[in-house]
Amino acid sequence: VQLVESGGGLVQAGGSLRLSCAASGFTFDDYAVGWFREAPGKEREGVSCISSRGDDTWYANSVAGRFTISADIAKNTVTVYLQMDSLKPEDAAVYYCAVAARARRLVRPRFADYWGQGTQVTIST
Repeated sequence: VQLVESGGGLVQAGGSLRLSCAASGFTFDDYAVGWFREAPGKEREGVSCISSRGDDTWYANSVAGRFTISADIAKNTVTVYLQMDSLKPEDAAVYYCAVAARARRLVRPRFADYWGQGTQVTIST
């Protein structure tokens, strides 16, 4: 399984960024793809996830209403997007894409089976 993230960068508070994750190489039928983030000195936390059929999404309370997850789904490959609007300084972190090889919400890091390399999101004030 390969996960390749892109789209991180520096943005002013109140601005927007869109992260992408190209996931490929898996053969399981049911899975979930999601985003986690890890800020310096903090534990990695779940941000959002989407099911393999795109019919179930989840958002952390801290990002609900500001972030939107979506996906282009094909057989054994999926590109997942995280549109981040109204960014706040506390959103700054390394964002990781992850896949669970089963139908479950990726709300905890231990639920993930595969990880991307991470992409840095920096918020200026």
